[in-house]
Amino acid sequence: MADNHFLETFVTVPSFSGPIAYLTGEYPKVSHTFIQREIEMLEAAGHTILRCSVRQAPAKDVVADQQAEAARTFFVLKAAKQPATLIRAHLAALRRDRGRWLSALRLAWRTRPPGAKALLWQIFYFLEAAVLTRHLLDRRAVHLHNHFASSSGSVAMLTSEMSGIPFSFTMHGPTEFFEPKWWRLDEKVGRAAFVACISHYCRSQLMFFSDPVHWHRLRIVHCGVRPERYARDIARPADAPARVLFVGRLDSVKGGRLLLEAFGALRERHPDAALEIVGDGPDRAAMEARARELGLGSKVRFHGYRTQEEVARILSGADMLVLPSFAEGVPVVLMEAMASGLPVVSTRIAGIPELVEDGKTGFLVPAGDLETLTARIDTLLSDPQRAQAMGAAGRAVVEAEFNLEREATWLAQIFAGSQAGELPASLRPILPLQDVKPDDTFEGTGAKI
Repeated sequence: MADNHFLETFVTVPSFSGPIAYLTGEYPKVSHTFIQREIEMLEAAGHTILRCSVRQAPAKDVVADQQAEAARTFFVLKAAKQPATLIRAHLAALRRDRGRWLSALRLAWRTRPPGAKALLWQIFYFLEAAVLTRHLLDRRAVHLHNHFASSSGSVAMLTSEMSGIPFSFTMHGPTEFFEPKWWRLDEKVGRAAFVACISHYCRSQLMFFSDPVHWHRLRIVHCGVRPERYARDIARPADAPARVLFVGRLDSVKGGRLLLEAFGALRERHPDAALEIVGDGPDRAAMEARARELGLGSKVRFHGYRTQEEVARILSGADMLVLPSFAEGVPVVLMEAMASGLPVVSTRIAGIPELVEDGKTGFLVPAGDLETLTARIDTLLSDPQRAQAMGAAGRAVVEAEFNLEREATWLAQIFAGSQAGELPASLRPILPLQDVKPDDTFEGTGAKI
């Protein structure tokens, strides 16, 4: 069970009664471990969580410690592919409330993106919604919460309309922000009981794409980590060769190839440094080939996917984490690295500056700027004392603002307020009572205590 410290110090709110269903496109999945952690923390606080996923993730994307989680998850598409199950689900929805079934059908038609292929997908979402509706009603779910606002968000919205179960979603980005009209972010915000935005930047984008009358539903809930699970490797020799680390999906959007170029440019200045790459994806073969072309040889190691515990261990022995992404939300891996006492180098995009303070907890560089990226990595490799100070400052930031226990408690407070018909007034959690000072204000309201 989790420590209930934050539960005791936050303003008391009504408890949330009844099971909460969680939905996303693919779960469990190695790149979505933050959702698994959030569920586990809510369960530790006493909530009942029903795990649902539209699809089952490919076996290569599910690490060993997620097998038990997969066994506990209801896969909507797998059930919908059984004709008898699909037909029974829609007949049950029609018998229960023909009006809601028709309303969900009209909503699916009205919010369809343009094109025949998009219409076909929209039909699939509607068919899946009935299957999920039956599953949730059979288990007496009282709320549906979805992560990501793309396809699974559409299924959640249609399920809510068909079932009468209120829904909410966590907005991450950046993909949905590239096509806000395609994914009808305006409609989803307008129908959701609330939206948990992972950053101020994320919230501002939703404000831009939605009607101002619905802005009061937007709250900020950070993704988070448990800092106590991360620590420096005190047994590592002080004169050990420096280790630069990348953790993430090996996809062009993460900028991994740019990191290889930067590391190659630093080979002569830091001949003993090593680059560790944790993750997998469509860019892996090309990155491995480029590493050979640069003559990096044994100085670059590709680890593939690793479990949460293995990632924590690798972080503990690194000297910095570099994530030169071109598009992001607020990467959880940066939080993990900072919790491990590592300085980070990343890009000045989206919500990252809300986590990383340039020059204090790490460095932020313009996305795609190879020269500056190389220079900042060089600075940290050349000045271990500065790197250590940045790492310590970064851990303090994570402990204060990206602590999973604190964020899960805040999310539970929003769930409870939603069920009671009155969301918390502030955008972010109210300060723990022992930390409140007379002149403090609630963030997002400007209201004095």
